[in-house]
Amino acid sequence: MEDNKSRCGWSLKDQLYKDYHDNEWGIPLHDDTRLFEMLNLEGAQAGLSWYTVLTKRENYRKAFDNWDAQKIARYTDKKVEKLLQDPGIIRNRLKVAATIGNAKAFLAVQKEFGSFDKYIWQFVDHKPVINHFKTLSEIPPKSPISDAMSKDLLKRGFKFVGSTICYAYMQATGMVNDHLTTCFTRSKK
Repeated sequence: MEDNKSRCGWSLKDQLYKDYHDNEWGIPLHDDTRLFEMLNLEGAQAGLSWYTVLTKRENYRKAFDNWDAQKIARYTDKKVEKLLQDPGIIRNRLKVAATIGNAKAFLAVQKEFGSFDKYIWQFVDHKPVINHFKTLSEIPPKSPISDAMSKDLLKRGFKFVGSTICYAYMQATGMVNDHLTTCFTRSKK
């Protein structure tokens, strides 16, 4: 069966990308564990393509205890060395260490705000920013909101959370909807 749906141009590489685009990207996400997962995956992407990370996502879930922040915050040096030998993830010592530090910072945010969801969505006043871009070239790599988010996350001890990563995170978790105006998903969101 042929799929003639009009999609955002970046998502046309293969079915994995189409599925991610159609069913996740730009859809508001409020589950703390998934929000934590996406923050770390966006950080893992730094210097790489999102496609590289997306193909390894299931391996990341296994390697990082299904993104259980309580467990990740207690990882030992031995566990770090094991992770650095795992070909199913991006084996970068700084990124692995950042994930452990991020788990500790994430738990502190949950304790302070009651949930990570309540904290992170405050940057968009708890409702998605709906943009109306017609072409991919109109979509910015960052915004004043992602600048503010990055600054606050860094202050709280998070790593790999620069403004560009934060903007991609906002897109991935539906805090910002950057689906092009011609994209069929606009009517789904």
